[in-house]
Amino acid sequence: MRPRHRYDPAEAVAHLRTNDDVLAALIDRTGPFELKLLKADSLFEALLRSIVYQQLHGKAAATIHARVLALLDRHGGPNASSLAAVSDEELRGAGLSRAKLAATRDLAAKCGAGVVPSLREAHKLADDELVTRLTEVRGIGPWTVHMLLIFHLGRPDVMPTGDFAIRLAFKNLYRKRRDPKPEVILQHARRWSPYRSVASWYLWRSLGPAQE
Repeated sequence: MRPRHRYDPAEAVAHLRTNDDVLAALIDRTGPFELKLLKADSLFEALLRSIVYQQLHGKAAATIHARVLALLDRHGGPNASSLAAVSDEELRGAGLSRAKLAATRDLAAKCGAGVVPSLREAHKLADDELVTRLTEVRGIGPWTVHMLLIFHLGRPDVMPTGDFAIRLAFKNLYRKRRDPKPEVILQHARRWSPYRSVASWYLWRSLGPAQE
């Protein structure tokens, strides 16, 4: 079955309201669903950004990312071929750690080998298949792919239980005494499917706009 990508936000919110009274109350407090997709012309570009931003926040990550993009722009833009034309010394000088440098090199190699699909191909692949293929890249785990699925590809039914903010929001919203295990969240989230991405967005917003 071909994966479902496009969806009606109003239909999604109505589904969540009908199936979860607690989430319905959160929707009332938060307001309309306004997920803003991040733009990228390729999975290389999107995953490169993810690698650079790992364990960094705000201005530091943005500065390093801009420096790396500037280096790539000299050779044709953010793609695997351009990365091959930039030296390790230049990338380290831009602010990449040794681990992130190794991850970006592996990303380029996996793109060249076809492990990382083109953006057009990615739109035809199911979520689970993308997780399997993209986590073969060094430094890319399920959480990173889940963020890609939600914020770049606009997939409607992703449940990122590996996200700390999601677990915290779920604990607060449903008044759990202990930190919820992923399987507990997944069990509850069955009522949200096929719009778990939308539910996740509201969980993030429950902690404040910066959590999106």
